[in-house]
Amino acid sequence: MDINALPLLLTIAFGLGLIAWLAGGPLLQRRRRQKLREQPFPQAWRRILRRRVPLVQRLPADLQLRLKQDIQVFLAEKPILGCGGLTVTDEMRVSIAAQACLPLLGARRGYYPQLKQILLYPGAFVVDRPVNQAGGVQMEQRRALAGESWVQGQVLLSWSDVQAGAADPEDGHNVVIHEFAHQLDQAKGHANGAPQLASKQAYRQWSTVMQNEYDALRARLAMGEAGLIDAYGATDPAEFFAVSSELFFERPLDLAQQHPALYGLLRDYYRINPLNWN
Repeated sequence: MDINALPLLLTIAFGLGLIAWLAGGPLLQRRRRQKLREQPFPQAWRRILRRRVPLVQRLPADLQLRLKQDIQVFLAEKPILGCGGLTVTDEMRVSIAAQACLPLLGARRGYYPQLKQILLYPGAFVVDRPVNQAGGVQMEQRRALAGESWVQGQVLLSWSDVQAGAADPEDGHNVVIHEFAHQLDQAKGHANGAPQLASKQAYRQWSTVMQNEYDALRARLAMGEAGLIDAYGATDPAEFFAVSSELFFERPLDLAQQHPALYGLLRDYYRINPLNWN
């Protein structure tokens, strides 16, 4: 072998190896996920869904099957870690996974690729947050939260609030859907109420509808008027998207009747129509 050709051969070999790795990684992932989807859904998990997540029973049969397949992939890839002395059980894991996978049923966006783990607390957990005071002074304020989504790849949840959100699928409040809507919003690196969309036209439409609805909510609250959309949605556009997503999945008829443009926008984004569910 010509020793002068060795660097070229090494470069070619490295390039071929890199191409094989890039091609093999996603391919292996798809194969692994397909095997997980093809596994029988455990009977014990079926009982958990019936008992803990009644919203699943409203789904058409094909979507129930898809949700169960997604649950199996989600739980294989996303660890749920107990905090505050909590021991995580299958009941907790399946309940969380079922609600977290609802926003994935229509549009196939992967399984929250930025998400590394879920931290589960027995109840509301306390965090310190900076708050701007008069004169521009910033102080730390302690807050008790039911859930939180971090750009760094964590979702924090309170198990008591997860249970409460799942128990009544028609109250429009679901902490898991809320926090995983934030995960979709944060996929681009930050949350601003506009998740990744397909085109500039889609962003323009999103901005117009969401801004109009957000401004209308703030105006109603300023006049002391109650409405379908929870006041927490007026915190900022990111919270408005998450609160609206809770209503979209749990109270679709009310949202479609009272806020048709908002419902249509979320239907197109999630690529699913809960109005067709039982």
